Amino acid sequence: MIAVKDDTEAIRQQIIEAAAAARTFDELESIRLGELGRKGRVTRLMKGLGAMDAEDRKEAGRRLNTLKNQVAEAIETRHRELSDDALDASLAEGSVDVTLPVRPESPGRVHPISQTIDEVIAIFGEMGFTVAEGPDIEEDWYNFTALNIPPDHPARQEHDTFYLPGAKERLVLRTHTSPVQIRTMLEAKPPIRIIVPGRTYRRDYDATHSPMFHQVEGLVVDESTHMGHLKGCLIDFCRAYFGQEDLPVRFRPSYFPFTEPSAEVDIGCTRDGDEFRIGHGDDWLEILGCGMVNPRVLENCGIDSSLYQGFAFGLGVERIAMLKYGIPDLRRFFESDLRWLRYYGFAALDVPTMVGGLDQ
Repeated sequence: MIAVKDDTEAIRQQIIEAAAAARTFDELESIRLGELGRKGRVTRLMKGLGAMDAEDRKEAGRRLNTLKNQVAEAIETRHRELSDDALDASLAEGSVDVTLPVRPESPGRVHPISQTIDEVIAIFGEMGFTVAEGPDIEEDWYNFTALNIPPDHPARQEHDTFYLPGAKERLVLRTHTSPVQIRTMLEAKPPIRIIVPGRTYRRDYDATHSPMFHQVEGLVVDESTHMGHLKGCLIDFCRAYFGQEDLPVRFRPSYFPFTEPSAEVDIGCTRDGDEFRIGHGDDWLEILGCGMVNPRVLENCGIDSSLYQGFAFGLGVERIAMLKYGIPDLRRFFESDLRWLRYYGFAALDVPTMVGGLDQ
């Protein structure tokens, strides 16, 4: 009993000092095994309790348990300190000086998606449109209900749409950027003239579809806008984007729940097997959808449909980029292949404008 009283404080101090002086994880592990391991010093003292009488064993056991806990805590504290030091060293070694100039042998390239979005914004910006943005995670009401999409519509089924589990309100990864149109109409009074670029999500994956892709949608709402304005706007856009002043453009009747009447927009092309050339020819290629905003959508957003009307349109960024730049497979956009980006990418300073050109 006297040995335990005399030794525990000295042992505690000795072990704590040794742990604090450990410079590596291996050193610290050796200390742990030497003191708390199966043959460690503290373990041997604990085993000696059985030879004591009951009264002495009670006091000695309390002291040795305290010693054991203090030693374990000291070793764990030093382990955390060594882990923090290792992390700091790793971060310091791998840090990048962002003020350094770009290496001349490997200049950065602008991704075709970013370039195409900038081109679209430049064209519609010249027409007086402003850019609006919204969240990627949307409520069901903004993504479907407010847009007059019925509950039994295929787009609302889980085989087409990504729903988030566990939320009290049904949340969805937006399937289009149309919810931003709804949010804008709820927050702003007409006249409204916006385009909405952004990421969208659907359960598709092949050469022409991806689970995540990009859209640009447009919305105009005022007292006098009509179908003629819609057609003129999109004809001008198609001809400006593809750089052909006489590009054939046609509007083909279609159906969308959120527009009435609705149309698909086709451009003229010449096909040769799986390849085609944009421009004059005997064939057509669909590139976007559009229509006059359904009065129900306006009413859902608190806009009087007897006073206001408007048009909306939507196009896939990857699709028009593939057509313009001859990219055969949509999946390549997202594979982070630097060789692909060097080939299809754009110089960082080639900012598209209507004055300087879209595809410098």
